[in-house]
Amino acid sequence: MRLVISDDHEGIKAAVFGELLPGARWQRCTVHFERNVLSHVPASSMAEVAQDLSAIFKVRREKTARALAGEFMELYSKRFPKAVSVFEAGITDALSYLGYPGSHHAKLRTTNMLERLFKEVKRRTRVVGVFANESSAATLATEIALRSSEEWALRRYLTMDALEAAEKPNPQLSRH
Repeated sequence: MRLVISDDHEGIKAAVFGELLPGARWQRCTVHFERNVLSHVPASSMAEVAQDLSAIFKVRREKTARALAGEFMELYSKRFPKAVSVFEAGITDALSYLGYPGSHHAKLRTTNMLERLFKEVKRRTRVVGVFANESSAATLATEIALRSSEEWALRRYLTMDALEAAEKPNPQLSRH
């Protein structure tokens, strides 16, 4: 199984749903999704809406998440129609992770792991400052990525046996 986790980037989605990544599934990053929804909510109501929104992604069962999503839309549709419109358009893609084993949900629903890698690359390249050429910058970034990959392998970021033992994810959760 292959899964692409990203924000709502059209180029990435085109690769997943097109011919570049055949058989791959797509998970919309829930953190980016929440930010997209909250960008249409006034600051005075943001905490309330954010709490209700994040509650949807804390449950482990699809049925419960969908029920909470329905309640969310009903509760806020009149007060924040644009936010609910964004929510309604993206919630199915944001809940794709629920088609995988529960032990993997927290790691599959966001791009946090990748964001941490990018932050480390940025931190390390700032120390160097000016590179001799583009190749030297690429070499450093590659080395950082390889070391991170080795660490992830040793720490067993995800146990593949749980994924292999699980039934195939629900295709309705990963496609538009």
